[in-house]
Amino acid sequence: MKSEYIYIDQQLFKEMLIAGANKLESNKEIVDSLNVFPVPDGDTGTNMSLTMQSAVKEIKKMKNGSLGEIASSAAHGSLMGARGNSGVILSQLLRGLASSVKDKEKINTRDLAKAIKMASDTAYKAVMKPVEGTILTIARESADYALRIAQKEKNMLIFMEQVILHAKETLQKTPDMLKVLKEAGVVDSGGKGLIYIFEGALEAISGQMISAEDLDMVAGDVKVVDSDEHEDSNIKFGYCTEFIINTGIKNPDIEKLKDTMQVYGDSMLVVGSDELIKVHIHTNNPGQVLEEGLKLGYLQDIKIDNMRLQHRNLEDMENKESTYNIPKKKYGFITVAKGKGLVDIFKDFDIDHVIEGGQTMNPSTEDFLKAIEDIEAETIIILPNNSNIIMAANQVKEISDKNIIVIPTKTIPQGIAALMAFNLENSPEENEEEMNEIIKTVKTGEITYAVRDTSFNDIQIKKDDILGIGDSEIQSVGKDIFKTTIDLLERMVTEDSEIITVFYGEDIEEEEAEKLVEKIEEIYTECDVELYYGGQPLYYYIISIE
Repeated sequence: MKSEYIYIDQQLFKEMLIAGANKLESNKEIVDSLNVFPVPDGDTGTNMSLTMQSAVKEIKKMKNGSLGEIASSAAHGSLMGARGNSGVILSQLLRGLASSVKDKEKINTRDLAKAIKMASDTAYKAVMKPVEGTILTIARESADYALRIAQKEKNMLIFMEQVILHAKETLQKTPDMLKVLKEAGVVDSGGKGLIYIFEGALEAISGQMISAEDLDMVAGDVKVVDSDEHEDSNIKFGYCTEFIINTGIKNPDIEKLKDTMQVYGDSMLVVGSDELIKVHIHTNNPGQVLEEGLKLGYLQDIKIDNMRLQHRNLEDMENKESTYNIPKKKYGFITVAKGKGLVDIFKDFDIDHVIEGGQTMNPSTEDFLKAIEDIEAETIIILPNNSNIIMAANQVKEISDKNIIVIPTKTIPQGIAALMAFNLENSPEENEEEMNEIIKTVKTGEITYAVRDTSFNDIQIKKDDILGIGDSEIQSVGKDIFKTTIDLLERMVTEDSEIITVFYGEDIEEEEAEKLVEKIEEIYTECDVELYYGGQPLYYYIISIE
């Protein structure tokens, strides 16, 4: 018998979010496998799952809360945990959903339809150039259909079943909307992930919620590597202070609160909307910060950590004043790389933080925020080095109070070229312009392997074939790593090319890499050829051509 749910209350809404996260987590490998390129770095499902897990982790902290508060908490959690482009878009969907139900204690099918519509609109606005045939299309079509049927359908279970059926029908059409999907023989991975979330929500409504072994949401194995060990003597403000202000009023003046709070410390993050404001700040006067918060409303989820004690090296109070005047350096840098050799190369550039990540392991917005908090610089430059990380980097730019520049580097060679173009004496604007210009001149080649049979641009590809990817296009396919690499270079190197740099991965022996370089030098006598150990997984070689 169909569930007779007419309304969703806060408890059921919470269960729907948790069930959606569990359903996606259980099927993330399927979503990952829908990568357009048949390469071993499909990570859409993993990114979306980690984003949803961050949202659920946040709502599980709440002992009580209205439906609107739960939605707001989930949106905030997803914002901080967003990974990759798909994760950022998902966080915006949850943000729009939360905005729509902010004042609700319970919702009916019409309310839910409006919320899905607001979620879709918010996500579309967040993407500079929306592309049809993606998760955005699934969200929009689901919303439009939901609005139509909600006029008559009151039973929440039947309503959700019909919305999901329409979403699945739309998903099957995505290859006709996006040529690369059709060529690869797959449907859109982000859209598939969103449908799994819908299905999990449906299971909660029907009372068949999949058992959550309380997915203790592990944020993956992304880690931040400091160029220098973090020392207690570098901590200027000793107390990490976090709390939520429940203002009880609509649209509180967040900008005014930021101006008030910033005099008390640094690493400040003040985000929120409607009645809830999340405050994070490093300060030496947590009591005064809390007093300022109390002026706007009552406080909840208060958390104060003594960072000096956490580092087991409590500073002598007599010397405490000397830390207050630590001058800010002009520039700080954050970059993303995976592989010991590549990490070491970036550290040689005196990068402040190298976030270990990349393909299959995209860092979250929060990973960037944590790195930013530790840098005392007038301007912080972020080099994502991966097209799937740029949105998360730009998102942290919007919510941090520090001056941040994101150089949209899509590859490791672009990141290195950008650093080479950097000039300490230039203004931030001059450096941004120079670095953006130089990355346009760098060609990137990558050698990896196919994980399934497919075709791309009329090229037939078999599982385990060696793939030569040039500037994000599959240009060479073969059975041999050496021959495929040479073939790729023949397609990429021109008479204007001057430098070829080869970074060999963890699955390539140094002797094998040296033989390849010898052959490259023999063919391209006019080019300087350099070889470095990258240690990157999945990709046998990463090649820079300048």
